[in-house]
Amino acid sequence: MELRPYQWEVIMPALEGKNIIIWLPTGSGKTRAAAYVAKRHLETVDGAKVVVLVNRVHLVTQHGEEFSRMLEGRWTMTTLSGDMGLRAGFRHVVQSHHLLICTAELLQTALTSADVEEHVELTAFSLIVVDECHHTHKETVYNAILSRYLEHKLQRAQRLPQVLGLTASPGTGGACKLDGAIDHILQLCANLDTWRIMSPEQCLPQLQEHRPKPCKQYDLCQRRSQDPFGDLIKKLMKQIHGRLGKSELSQDFGTQTYEQQVVELSKDAAEEGLQERRVYALHLRRYNDALLIHDTVRALDALAMLQDFYHRERATKTQILHAEQWLLELFSGHKTMLASLATQGPKNPKLEMLEQILLEQFRSPDNPRGIIFTQTRQSTGSLLLWLQQQPGLQTVDIRAQMLVGAGNNSQSTHMTQRDQQEVIRKFRTGSLNLLVATSVAEEGLDIAQCNVVVRYGLLTNEISMVQARGRARAGQSVYSFVATEGSRELRRELTNEALETLMEQAVATVQRMDRAEYQAKIRDLQQEALIKRAVRAAKRESQRQQFPPEHVQLLCINCMVAVGQGSDIRKVEGTHHVNVNPNFSVYYNLSQEPVTIDRVFKDWRPGCAISCRNCGEARYSQNSNRRRGTLPEGRDPDPDCSVPSLGLGSANDL
Repeated sequence: MELRPYQWEVIMPALEGKNIIIWLPTGSGKTRAAAYVAKRHLETVDGAKVVVLVNRVHLVTQHGEEFSRMLEGRWTMTTLSGDMGLRAGFRHVVQSHHLLICTAELLQTALTSADVEEHVELTAFSLIVVDECHHTHKETVYNAILSRYLEHKLQRAQRLPQVLGLTASPGTGGACKLDGAIDHILQLCANLDTWRIMSPEQCLPQLQEHRPKPCKQYDLCQRRSQDPFGDLIKKLMKQIHGRLGKSELSQDFGTQTYEQQVVELSKDAAEEGLQERRVYALHLRRYNDALLIHDTVRALDALAMLQDFYHRERATKTQILHAEQWLLELFSGHKTMLASLATQGPKNPKLEMLEQILLEQFRSPDNPRGIIFTQTRQSTGSLLLWLQQQPGLQTVDIRAQMLVGAGNNSQSTHMTQRDQQEVIRKFRTGSLNLLVATSVAEEGLDIAQCNVVVRYGLLTNEISMVQARGRARAGQSVYSFVATEGSRELRRELTNEALETLMEQAVATVQRMDRAEYQAKIRDLQQEALIKRAVRAAKRESQRQQFPPEHVQLLCINCMVAVGQGSDIRKVEGTHHVNVNPNFSVYYNLSQEPVTIDRVFKDWRPGCAISCRNCGEARYSQNSNRRRGTLPEGRDPDPDCSVPSLGLGSANDL
């Protein structure tokens, strides 16, 4: 467990008790450096108590292994995540261990809990390690926790915990010019109360020798010369536009921009009680999803998604609006033609390019291991199916599985946290050699033998690019970006490269700032951030008090029938919104199968999927560690957990 010279260089201020951000490339040993800081902290600080915060469940176990090796059994250590089942109260766990590794959501829940067995104060810890600390911004759970730290600081609390942030990609915060990027870096430093961002200077050559970047290649293909399947989908969407009469909607079909427009239209229509407009927007989104899948994988996969959607619409709805009837007939009338075009149309050039890459890499006798990153859960499932069915790929030894988020929703595949851990274990041991993954695998997944990373048609930011590239850990690794020539995805990737350079310039500028000027800026930003947070909290409280809960109705989003009141809703453990009115059960039907949640709770069990008894609109009973809220038709881009609708569950579920 010896540290390398560049690791010693970046941790020296932390060993003196200063708050720092360690900025090192992925695979260069940030976790090991942090583990050594924790060890020295436990050795030298009276009553030391360390908490390590992570933003992905699978990192709890991975970091536990690294910290356990460093601590050598001299101190008590434990790991906590949402899937561990029944446990002692969080407060007791903290009191009985020297070091705790947990998801940030668990700590935030404990900080806000009124339960004496669960509640802790931030000052119970003497060192906080924040993994992937670039997420400490805006309304993230990291920032909610660190805002409490800043409140304690401005109140001149006698004992504040030391803060150690770890990141490979501070980002630019959406800025495209140096001044904006510098402001973003300073705000990140303020949020973490950072004395300095530490990166190797004297030992930089040694770092570069130890952690060379993978070889990047742009694997570009031509657009389909003809696309009769996609053209027919767009024709159907234009017909829906004609019925909708929304001239402000663009016709940039098959893009995320268009998806955002129809999601917003659906939300506005639901709030205004315009049922038919909401239905048109919902179906436009499904057609747009089909175009996105068609562009990413195969027309057959896009058609399968549409057929599944319309099958569920026919099977579940007991009350059909006039607009829904027309939409059902529109799809039914073109289903045969779509099926014919899906089977006979031209192949996807991007898939042909991906096949070439995989054949080249997995023919190697060096036991290659790789990850394909794609945008959505739907595309991971479709890509895995294509891998298993493609005749040419049967000639090489590819053992693939998908890795997606643990949240559940009605439109896409999900994995339990235990499923995730098992897939990662198999990939680490080599029984799997290829993962098809969403962003859930971008950060922290440490597989030293991984030597192939493919970013497949992704439209993401520079942080995502840096993190995904960092999964290629083995020597002489390959990082391939697959896209269509002239596409938005290609333009964005080129922009990301420029933004990565801008990020490096911004960090270097902040590192060179005059110490007094830097500290003054940090103080101003911290005070400003707390004022803004207080203003937002006051605004939310004002909105809550605007209407008494008993005057607020909860409506079915489809048929607008009232199913409850605001006074029926209770928040459990500061997180879970539950309808406790026993009469709520008269408004819904239960599915035959119970919802499976890979977790045991102290005082309730999961129920079944439910649907509106009046119209058949389905809503799903879900659970997650993330913040709850209402997300009627919004895309889940695959966080670890999805966000369930309000009014779910009943008193019988408690």
